[in-house]
Amino acid sequence: MPTPYESAKLILQIFEMRRETVIREARLWFVRDFNPETIDDFKTALAGPHNPHVRMVVGYWDMACSLVVHDAIDRQMFLDANGEIFATFAKFQHLLPQVREISGPNFAKHVEQVVMSVPGIEERLETLRQRFRAMAAAAKAGS
Repeated sequence: MPTPYESAKLILQIFEMRRETVIREARLWFVRDFNPETIDDFKTALAGPHNPHVRMVVGYWDMACSLVVHDAIDRQMFLDANGEIFATFAKFQHLLPQVREISGPNFAKHVEQVVMSVPGIEERLETLRQRFRAMAAAAKAGS
């Protein structure tokens, strides 16, 4: 098990990676504009110009969560410092079995392990999805 210092150091390194321009833009699009309700919505993103955004965001978080799964980072410390992981997973969790049919069985495997280990997470994810739907509807009405 990592020491608190080792976990903190890795968490700060992961955070620093998030500040890079390309992943920052991908994360912004993913959280703000990516609202897949159906597998076809997800396929549209994968088939279009946002394919790199989807792969970059999910790949980044899956890599970070793999460090938790393999005990390189303290799980609770990671969860305390990375709330964005819940918003990210909420975007596609309801489509995960279908996404894995097209993207492979290991798509977001580590993200799923870490996020779904949180007590009461299903309700939290659904609340996030409802919030995202409302935000998307408000944005659509405003344009």
